[in-house]
Amino acid sequence: MSDYTLRMVEPNDLTACHTIEARCFPPAEAAWTTSLRNRIDAYPEGFIVAEYQGQVIGQVNSGSTHKDDITDEEFKQLIGHDPDGKNIVIFSLSVLPEFQKEGIGGALLTNFIDQARDMGKSNVKLLCKENLVEFYSRHGFENGGVSASSHGGVQWNVMTLPL
Repeated sequence: MSDYTLRMVEPNDLTACHTIEARCFPPAEAAWTTSLRNRIDAYPEGFIVAEYQGQVIGQVNSGSTHKDDITDEEFKQLIGHDPDGKNIVIFSLSVLPEFQKEGIGGALLTNFIDQARDMGKSNVKLLCKENLVEFYSRHGFENGGVSASSHGGVQWNVMTLPL
């Protein structure tokens, strides 16, 4: 599938982005509407969506910080967010299930990494479950091992891509 576009998020994408979160993550892990609204309002340059025939079908959103420890739950609410931070931290990369396995997630990630470089960031960081370590490793991320985070009651791995 190649006839989708990637673009910076817009305020009216909130409902679609929340729907993607709700369909891709268990309730304990999905971002709240208020968190997504905050990310859209405060850091749209760190929030990219994939759109197909007028429908938002995927997203990647983030915050930025000088901290190397990204396990702070408050940071997901952008508490401590610094747009000039050396690290850009992906909170969510998700694609509607019916559009998965089409390369859209990889395209969102590649576009995001390119933008992070253009923004002068030093690292892209994220936390992921074990089953996604290989996906992120293929995109150049290094596995830093198990995170101290227990978000949603599950185990996470710390992944870092030095830019």
